[in-house]
Amino acid sequence: MPRVAADRLHRIGKALLEAAGADDDEAEIVMRHCIDANLAGHDSHGIIQIPTYIDRIQVGHIVPGAPWTIEQESATTTVIDGHWGFGYTVTERAMQLTIDKARQSHVAATTVHRQGHIGRLASYTLMAARADMIGLITADSGRSAKQVAPFGGREPRLGTNPLSIAIPSDLDGPLFLDMATSAVAAGKISLAVSRNESVPEGWLIDASGKPTTNPGDLRHGGALLPLGATEGYKGSGLSVIVEILCGLLTGLGFGIDPRGRHNDGCFLAAFDVAAFRPLADFKREVAEFARYLKDTPPASGFSGVLYPGEIEHLREQDRTANGIDVEDATWNKLRDLADGYKLSAELGF
Repeated sequence: MPRVAADRLHRIGKALLEAAGADDDEAEIVMRHCIDANLAGHDSHGIIQIPTYIDRIQVGHIVPGAPWTIEQESATTTVIDGHWGFGYTVTERAMQLTIDKARQSHVAATTVHRQGHIGRLASYTLMAARADMIGLITADSGRSAKQVAPFGGREPRLGTNPLSIAIPSDLDGPLFLDMATSAVAAGKISLAVSRNESVPEGWLIDASGKPTTNPGDLRHGGALLPLGATEGYKGSGLSVIVEILCGLLTGLGFGIDPRGRHNDGCFLAAFDVAAFRPLADFKREVAEFARYLKDTPPASGFSGVLYPGEIEHLREQDRTANGIDVEDATWNKLRDLADGYKLSAELGF
């Protein structure tokens, strides 16, 4: 498993995307989000995704250079059609517009439909936090194939349906939540397959509905479980709400269309903190609250308490300095793509 510097991974992915048809700006945005995911330790949403995106470009499921249109809007709301463009470029622009509207009206919300995979949700809520706003985003895969069984069922009927919220603060690292409403993100199953690893109990059931630790079972009729183990009704309930916000409110619908393609429908919102209380006081108290939590005496087997988002901050510092481990299966796919595009020498393979 090679360890590769972040800037080299960025350069490799960008060159491959451009060779597949993306323009310079699109490829730059996609790779910034992907490598940020790797740096944060979310390898399931990092460089491993590039071969999949290139496959989708080749079959027309992602359209480089697609238009970005506003179908409906008010001072505080927007409905956006991404026309099957890269989800990263579509949603980054959508969140920036939502932030701009919240600056004028204090709160704003947006729905987005018909776009590719948007990756790690915290990428977008952190945009709002950096603008001194509370950011929220939820995402759903439309009517593409589902991977999560609702609580009590054995057939996948829901997406992993993640959500993220980020909060501005005076902390050194950002405070944010970024989570799937399933027991784990589907990308982590793909990562385990690529690394030939088993997965923990409680993540998956096989086609017969029995618990399994074999990640390959997901591709053979199995299903992810909702968040919560024996209390999985909580994760299942959250997932239903996300599906309504991102599937029904966006007009994508629910269920599965066998002719469909992956589509990340999104609901985004931004809340201007200064509209509710003095910004400096709020940011100071959020940091004080985080330190209050961190001062909790550790439980047996733990070294201490981390605030939400702190582990990603620590990983980013480590991986920026020491590089990112890339599983052999992904590295080989990148090298094969470079060979196919006659970029191997340029990219140092």
